[in-house]
Amino acid sequence: MYLVQSMKMNSTHPLILASNSPRRQQILKDAGFEFEVFTRDFDEPFPNDLAALEIAQYLAVQKNKNYRPLKPDSTIITSDTTVICDNLVLNKPANKDEAIQMLSMLSGRTHKVVSGVCISSPVKTVAFSDSTSVTFETISKGEMEFYIENYRPFDKAGAYGIQEWIGMTKISSITGSYFTVMGLPIHRVYEVLLNEFGI
Repeated sequence: MYLVQSMKMNSTHPLILASNSPRRQQILKDAGFEFEVFTRDFDEPFPNDLAALEIAQYLAVQKNKNYRPLKPDSTIITSDTTVICDNLVLNKPANKDEAIQMLSMLSGRTHKVVSGVCISSPVKTVAFSDSTSVTFETISKGEMEFYIENYRPFDKAGAYGIQEWIGMTKISSITGSYFTVMGLPIHRVYEVLLNEFGI
């Protein structure tokens, strides 16, 4: 499946965000970039022995390699975000029970969110990751059920969105970039696009 959304370009190599995440799209737009959204469904496996902190960047690179032949004349941004608690990677929950299990692990504790990014042009590839520590207050079972029922966080790693109700009411502190937790470390993306790709 392919989705193409056209927007005005701002580079001799059209800038493409290869992500169907509305949060990443909004962040990049709010940072002043003009780009095209192009997405493709594909599996996201990673080696079992890969360190948890390295998975997000690894997946971003693999995604970029997948897109590169499809848009050979473009500058392509791919990204992946992982939530890590007790050295375990919390993926997107498949159902309510998994979401409650994940939120129970995060409740009253600090965990890491890592967003990996890969940016490539016809002549260059740059990959990096950024991490943020997030601390939750204790989340009651009723609060978990309210959040899941009303916000359906099944498309979010770790079963939560920092910009949603649970982030506003239960996150007590973050150390690092808020936008890294949302899925795109825009301060790093801006720096790389400007200094490495001239965009």
